[in-house]
Amino acid sequence: MRRLPPLNSLRMFEASARHASFVAAADELAVTASAVSHQIKTLEEYLGVSLFSRSKRKVELTSAGEQYLVAVKHALDEIEVATQRLTSNLDTNVVNISVAPNFLIRWLMPRMSKFQELYPDVELQINTSLGLIDFSRSNTDMAVYFGNGEWQDIEMHYLRRLTLVPVCSPQRMRGPHPLKEVADLRHHTLIYVSKRKHEWDDWLELAGAGFMTPKNSLAVSNGHLATAAALDNLGIALADITLTSREVESGRLVVPFDIPLDSHKAFYLVYRKHRPLTVGMKAFQEWLMHEMNVKEEA
Repeated sequence: MRRLPPLNSLRMFEASARHASFVAAADELAVTASAVSHQIKTLEEYLGVSLFSRSKRKVELTSAGEQYLVAVKHALDEIEVATQRLTSNLDTNVVNISVAPNFLIRWLMPRMSKFQELYPDVELQINTSLGLIDFSRSNTDMAVYFGNGEWQDIEMHYLRRLTLVPVCSPQRMRGPHPLKEVADLRHHTLIYVSKRKHEWDDWLELAGAGFMTPKNSLAVSNGHLATAAALDNLGIALADITLTSREVESGRLVVPFDIPLDSHKAFYLVYRKHRPLTVGMKAFQEWLMHEMNVKEEA
């Protein structure tokens, strides 16, 4: 007979260690904090060691707890993966996908007809999100993240880097202060994403105008709104070359200065670590990476 502690106590131990809080672990597991505390105490008595040092505000793993967590987390991951493989319908063609609004509207949606022609039996259920997905508590199968790739406990597939250039309405090229040289930007409004204001500073420095002060600035919450504001002639925005290709090709936007800035961030296709891919997920992954020319970009 195996000498094993109750599985429920191990789940509560792992959640408490991950959150450094019995209260947060209780919220995740839909039980009371006292129930978590009781299970941890029972586990410690069973093992004959202290797993946590406790204070009023938080709990911290002891050295014994840190060692035990490595094995417990690995074991729970293995059980989870085995359960997914056994219970998942890998033949399903329905894929729930989460993407940022700018990527969805300016890149994915215009290409959806191509995907549907290639995979008429695959149904994509798409929603927008600007944050990270907790795949363990969400019905999202896959997501497109934007960032530096430093995320934990997910599978990642590099898609492409974000390369920024100034874009604006054609009207900005005319009028009393036409954009003929970089210095002319000082007469215009610069549009930026509120959490990425440094991008304009980096671009101006790259263009040799690092000490220039623009006439005005406009902050928006995401890249989609920045491009939309540029389309409405509210100023000049920094936008990804690929995501704005349709507007530039149609003449609705122009690139006054073809000086590309490497954002040092990229788009990634992600999903839960160790998750077996369904037929629909495989189809979307292969199509997306082909459309993004990943082999050429990487």
